Amino acid sequence: MSEFSQGDHQYFEGQVEFEQIRQSGRERLQQLSRPKEPKIEWWTNVGPNVMWGTQEMLWPISQEAKEAAPTERVINLATPKKNFQTGMHAGRPLFYYSCGRPSMIWENKSDIKEANERVTDLSAPKQPSKEFTNQEINRQPFSEQDMKRMFPYSKRPQYLFSCGRSSPIWTVQKGALSAGDRPRTQTLANPRPPHRDFQPSRQVESIIPNGALSASASERIHTLATPKERPNGPFRSPQWPVSPGARNAISSSRCADLARPKATVEGYQLPRDEMWPVSRAAKRGTASGRIQELCRPLVRASMDHVQFNPDAFLVKETALKGVVPRRVEELSQPIQR
Repeated sequence: MSEFSQGDHQYFEGQVEFEQIRQSGRERLQQLSRPKEPKIEWWTNVGPNVMWGTQEMLWPISQEAKEAAPTERVINLATPKKNFQTGMHAGRPLFYYSCGRPSMIWENKSDIKEANERVTDLSAPKQPSKEFTNQEINRQPFSEQDMKRMFPYSKRPQYLFSCGRSSPIWTVQKGALSAGDRPRTQTLANPRPPHRDFQPSRQVESIIPNGALSASASERIHTLATPKERPNGPFRSPQWPVSPGARNAISSSRCADLARPKATVEGYQLPRDEMWPVSRAAKRGTASGRIQELCRPLVRASMDHVQFNPDAFLVKETALKGVVPRRVEELSQPIQR
């Protein structure tokens, strides 16, 4: 029973929270639905007080303007644009409106079967000028019959019209096929020779010549190639006894001078220890009268007592008996304006 009541309690809490959120959302929607208030005050308002978002005019239209007859120009501007999407053109597909103009893809429903004279002139291919002569075609050994046989419908083949110039594709003459080369042509046809000091790159793998493969080493090379002989032992132990002569030896004066450590400068004092014992005389000593006088702290009076003056606001008797001079009385008079 307790679990059921606890679940009901959680359900009611969630329902109350949902209603609060829903109510706050309604208040927010009502706030957003209100029109924007104008931020115009009476000292900044120039024209009429107009509420934005309505269909009201900014300035009232006069009766004369309502009854005036429009001019021809106004009538032309007020005429709506003609709708061409009627009849057979109604509901045309989207490809008719490519690049801002209707497409040429449509069915020709006209009854005209022949082209007019202007269309025939535009469809004719471009003809070369009378002054133009093609050397590749007019050269020998082609004759006029060969030209008619090769090009029955045109004076020049179609490949001659590439990029505005004649194509290099033509038939080589018999004389050019049997002609010999000139010395200048042979010189130009030879490849460029390398520099006289040019050396080609070596191969990655060096090729050993046969003489080096069959050669025999000299006696000196055998001597240098022989490894160094080292004894296998026994070696001396790391500890060995010192001889009596070495024990009784006396060092020379030079060795004694070199073995002497570096001395300090005359008058040098070693640094004092950080902690040192206090002497008994210092422990039993007494301070003099001067030292006791210097170590006594100064006692100063407080500022309240120093600056306190009970007679600060009392007028002196001489001031009470004084007489104001005439100049002071003249200066104390207010200015008459």
